Amino acid sequence: MPRFIHLQLHLLVALYATTAFFGHMITLGAVQLVFWRTLIAAVAAAIIVVALGRHTLRMPPRRAIKLLGIGAIIGMHWMCFFGAVKIANISICLAGMATASFFTAFTEPWIERRRIRPLEVLLGLMVLVGLLLVAGFERGHLLGLAIAVLGAFLAAVFPVMNRQLAAHQHMDPLVMVAWQMAGASIVCLIGVPVFHGGTFAYSGLFAWSGLDWLWLLALGLLCTVFAHGFHIHLLRHLSAYTTNLAVNFEPLYGIFAAAILLAEHRNLHPGFYLGTIAIIAANILHPLILRHLAKRKLAAARPGTAA
Repeated sequence: MPRFIHLQLHLLVALYATTAFFGHMITLGAVQLVFWRTLIAAVAAAIIVVALGRHTLRMPPRRAIKLLGIGAIIGMHWMCFFGAVKIANISICLAGMATASFFTAFTEPWIERRRIRPLEVLLGLMVLVGLLLVAGFERGHLLGLAIAVLGAFLAAVFPVMNRQLAAHQHMDPLVMVAWQMAGASIVCLIGVPVFHGGTFAYSGLFAWSGLDWLWLLALGLLCTVFAHGFHIHLLRHLSAYTTNLAVNFEPLYGIFAAAILLAEHRNLHPGFYLGTIAIIAANILHPLILRHLAKRKLAAARPGTAA
């Protein structure tokens, strides 16, 4: 991976880590929160595309339906993400979400129709061991952890599909964001009465208080239009597995921020950190092993190196 791309990826991950903090500060429920986040992002991305005039929002119905479908998966992923934050806490949510690389080791080969790579499975299993350690020591947060793991599975699906569109069909990232966030907001709108008991729950969409509007704008513009669009851009150069493995650094940034800003570390067992270290170690080992294998392959390919 080029060093500049690697730096961009970790800046993106640091930005993603702020989403849990914003979600904690917003008083709305998880579904309502994601609805406003995605609606703001869809409108903003569409306005930017039209204002720049370099691309059009129009596309064939089949492709539009595919983008809306991917957006629905993203919407469900974010509902799980913020649901886990509300039910448990930021640290538990981020630890559960870090299992995305384990799932991606299987979903990416399946969707792209290639062989499963043993290295990815082994590192994914290391992440899974870390998750089991977290679950074993944080039994009071098992529901929140389970919801986070479900969100991680969904996160192992949509980046692979986005990579196919961005890398192989060369779609503009902001056009993709506009359509996908529209799909995400629609699935959230459907989810409001399902998760909150009937059509009367729609009134909860407007139960804003305090600085909710500010945090929602930050989520919609900075953490969605910019971050999601930039993520799609990076998928032109990187595999979905590589980006998801790097995104697993999100717990490191997010847990550190939660400890400083919200003092969450006082409520977590030391075993939680042992599991999180295993998850982060898998992320550190991945690029190191790949670099070592690439050097060995290059050395073996040079004339005169063979015995």
